[in-house]
Amino acid sequence: MESKVVDSNEHLLSNVTRRDFMKFCTAVAATMGLPLSAVPQIAEAVTSPKRPPVIWLSGQECTGCVESLLRTGHPDIVTLIFDLISLEYSETLNVGAGHQAEAFRAKSIEENKGKFILVVDGAIPVKDKGVYCMVAGKPVLDILLETAPQAAAVIAIGSCAAWGGVAAASPNPTGATPVHEILKGKGIPVVNIPGCPPNPYNFLSTVIHFLTFGKLPALDDKGRPKFAYSRLIHENCERRPHFDAGRFAEEFGDAGHRQGFCLYKLGCKGPETYNNCSTLPFNDTPGCWPVATGSPCFGCSEEKVGFNSPLFSKAKVVFPTPPAQHTDVVPQKGGGAKSFAYGVAGAALGAAAVALIKRDGKED
Repeated sequence: MESKVVDSNEHLLSNVTRRDFMKFCTAVAATMGLPLSAVPQIAEAVTSPKRPPVIWLSGQECTGCVESLLRTGHPDIVTLIFDLISLEYSETLNVGAGHQAEAFRAKSIEENKGKFILVVDGAIPVKDKGVYCMVAGKPVLDILLETAPQAAAVIAIGSCAAWGGVAAASPNPTGATPVHEILKGKGIPVVNIPGCPPNPYNFLSTVIHFLTFGKLPALDDKGRPKFAYSRLIHENCERRPHFDAGRFAEEFGDAGHRQGFCLYKLGCKGPETYNNCSTLPFNDTPGCWPVATGSPCFGCSEEKVGFNSPLFSKAKVVFPTPPAQHTDVVPQKGGGAKSFAYGVAGAALGAAAVALIKRDGKED
């Protein structure tokens, strides 16, 4: 029988075998683009008895981000909140309620000043002094402004917290505002984990990076972790070879759609959306992301795309670049692109596809 993972204080990590634990640490390192030499550091940080306190605030949101996190497999939610972090407050997961929960939140903040991670999901309404989202009789706007300056770092999880999301869609009657805009100019580090919902591993990897190195991971110019949001979804999409070959689904349910053709003409925003959906499936389930199920990407993780661009409008396409991974597609009768679409021939076909798209755009 394999040994269990136990730290120096004989703390048991929820019946996780050592092999599975090291697999988890290795996967986290790979997700963040770290070398294997970082795995022991990650393992040490994860098993440390000094778990980082986490205060989780919710604004204008649907609870989808929390629901996604509840369905993680490695680690599961039990391991996450009892072993990796100390979840001090969450409206969705609190055991206590009412005055009891609010009193504990205040106590935890006071005892962990400068040490806790503040996680926020949901947009923050600012119109009429934020009365459109109240918690315990207090605008969440005021709660955020009081809490954020005392945190070690702030993580805005989900498109609503990162960009305003559906709550901020035109005409935005409540003045829904992203977290980083509320905290702008206050010297508080904010990392955005956009998505509707985001892949929970993008959030977990960010937290573990903070645990391991005492700082947030490298961020892009929009405050997103580069390890998750540095490549366009389109670059590694499983339907990419069809795009390169000029094969598109024209409408839902047609022959091309059933054969897995590119969804660009159906409004897929993958060519202008940065995320790792096409390389990191949700919750360890192969094919678990919108495009794999036949639904176009609607750009939820991209500012001013999701919830802003018309759903079936064509995405802006830059000249296609070769993807980072090999993907086979079934060739059509009479020929068609196979894996060679990723090479020189793929680039040529891609140029032809762009020309076709531009021509169609003029006709539309």
